[in-house]
Order: sequence, then C-alpha cells, then structure tokens
Amino acid sequence: MTEHSTVRFPYFFVTVPAPCPYLPGKLERKVFTRLIGDDPVALNDALTQAGFRRSQSIAYKPACETCEACISVRIPIARFQPNRTMRRIAERNGDIQFLERPASATEEQFGLLRTYLEARHPGGGMVEMDALDFAAMVEDSPINTHVAEYRDASGRLRAGCLIDRLSDGLSLVYSFFDPDEAQRSLGTYIVLSQIERARRLKLPYVYLGYWVDGCRKMLYKARFQPLEGLGAEGWRPLPAKPAGA
Repeated sequence: MTEHSTVRFPYFFVTVPAPCPYLPGKLERKVFTRLIGDDPVALNDALTQAGFRRSQSIAYKPACETCEACISVRIPIARFQPNRTMRRIAERNGDIQFLERPASATEEQFGLLRTYLEARHPGGGMVEMDALDFAAMVEDSPINTHVAEYRDASGRLRAGCLIDRLSDGLSLVYSFFDPDEAQRSLGTYIVLSQIERARRLKLPYVYLGYWVDGCRKMLYKARFQPLEGLGAEGWRPLPAKPAGA
C-alpha cells in the first residue's frame, strides 16, 4: 500500500458531453471533484498519480464514452537525456533567467498570456479570459503552487508557467510564452528547465498533463523520451513515435 492509501476521496461528478477541444467532431466528458477536506495536498498527489489534472480547486480527468485518446504522461527524470535538438534549444536560451514566483498573478504575466493566446489559440475557450479569470487560475489553489517566470537579459518577461509541487514531482499546469520568439522554442525550453529543476530537487517526475493521439498541438510531448503514459496496467513507457505522431 502507498502512503496515499488513507486519503478519503470526496464525491465525484461527471460533466455533460461537450465539443472536444482537441479532436474535431468528438464529444468530451469529464469526471471531477473538489480538492477539499483535511489534506487537499495528499488528495491532489493521489489524483495526479491516477491521471487527474488540477484547475484551480478542481481535479478532473477525461471520462469520454467512446474515446480514450487522452493519455496522462510524465517524464521519468532519472532516465531522461536531452537529444541534440533539445541541447541546442537550451544553449539558444542561455541568456534566459528562471525565477520562481509566488502564486500571485501580475499584469505583466496576464499581458503575455493574452498575446500568447491570441497568436497560438485564437479560437480556444481561454481567449475570453480576463484579468480576474487569470488571477483565479493562478491564485485559487489549495496546494503548493507557484509561477515560473523566464526573463531575458534585459529583464523582459518571455515565458511563464504555472507549476504544482507534488510529493513525487512537478506538474506543469499551464505554460505560455512570447509568440514572436519562435526561434527560441520557449515551450520546449520550459519543459527542459523544469526537468533540470526536478533533478536538482531530487523529484522523480515531471507531469505534462495529457498527450492526445491525433492532436498535432500535443505531439511535442512525445519528444521527451523516455515518456510514461498511464493506462489500464498503470504507468508504462509511451512509444517514441506513437500513432498519429
């Protein structure tokens, strides 16, 4: 039995089917619960290891009736080695400084998020997010959460990532970056920097959320090898070139 076996789980609920944001023509359904009770930190740890993701004080997981494309993935730090392209990306961003900030939203962060969403996800639901929504996303957390800021040599904010600290790793909740700096590959660099940070903290995993078979926006996650995916038999290695990649 694990250290999480004594956690008392609250009630779970299921959403009504809605259009899937990842696969056109599909409907998504989620099971979710609130991170409440005497120990929301332990509850979130247990749920994350079971494939759930956190959004504010809610933990959710896909529960679609006719589709199993969403797979929770994580990087086992001890076995990860960056490839040549990743090493070049790290070198290209040698001037970037990483700063760990409290989970407190700023206007500067929100401005960069807006620029990112309008350029990269113009039709997504998050485009309608206002400053209050962003503040809730960052600050409404019952667990150990912080914002990773990435600034260039001039001090300009180039990227940010909302991150949860778990008992066994770092969970990258949501990242955003300057879309005009495409040559930096900042999305990949954020993941690489947090892998190294987890290594320094002696944490075994970096959780990347869901890899979705057939969704091009999610293909980058499969590049971080070895990568583990959660299935019926638990966490198992995900092929370097999954179907659809």
